Amino acid sequence: MASIEISEERGVRYLHFGSPWVQGAMRIARPWSLELEYTREMMMPLVLRAEAAWPASVLQVGLGSASLTRFLHHHRPDAKLTVIEIAPAVVAAARQFFKLPEESPRLRIEIADGHDYMAAARRRFDLILVDAFDDKGRSGMLDSIPFYLNCRARLADGGMASVNFLDRRKGAKAGIERMRAAFDDRVLVLPPCEAGNTIAIATTGAPMRESFDDLRAAAAKVREGTGLNLLPTLARLTEARGGKALLL
Repeated sequence: MASIEISEERGVRYLHFGSPWVQGAMRIARPWSLELEYTREMMMPLVLRAEAAWPASVLQVGLGSASLTRFLHHHRPDAKLTVIEIAPAVVAAARQFFKLPEESPRLRIEIADGHDYMAAARRRFDLILVDAFDDKGRSGMLDSIPFYLNCRARLADGGMASVNFLDRRKGAKAGIERMRAAFDDRVLVLPPCEAGNTIAIATTGAPMRESFDDLRAAAAKVREGTGLNLLPTLARLTEARGGKALLL
């Protein structure tokens, strides 16, 4: 793995893997907030599953700067979080520079290959978050049909998987098609972020039909409870779909 580098600018601390590419960020004054747009959009399942007690269990593949970990640890205090990270140095950096919460009955950090863990695991989770790349922006077997099939098998009924795709290199289209194949096309693709990330969300369980009026109301509730504002994302999604209801 390339060297881990830390930079700071205007109150924001950044994680890099030996290149200028940002692998994570934390606003020092608000460590539990989500600084990068794509990390905010990875939380769209909170709008789609608007129950206050959801998710009760979360599996996160790829720690990075621990942004998603801090957010959920702070705003979902009853949820149990399991984080899989392949590089011990990333965990050490998250502890030293990015206020990774201490391990506890609520939070477990495991050093493992995400693909191998998913293949061997037997637990089920309400929410699976996948955001794992090397210093060249590659995700390897974490972007494969077997991995997505294992993600599906690890989801509880009605669970969701939120996956970050990079639009750099060969683009996100092929990976999203692999995800669609594994989830029988039950995948919502958000319009790409300005930074070159595309978030895709897959679900299991009973079919969902959501109007944008209901989703905006749910997003307003999430914003009130967490400060997370996904209304701009919903506006882009509404425009992209011509206002048609979401079917998942």
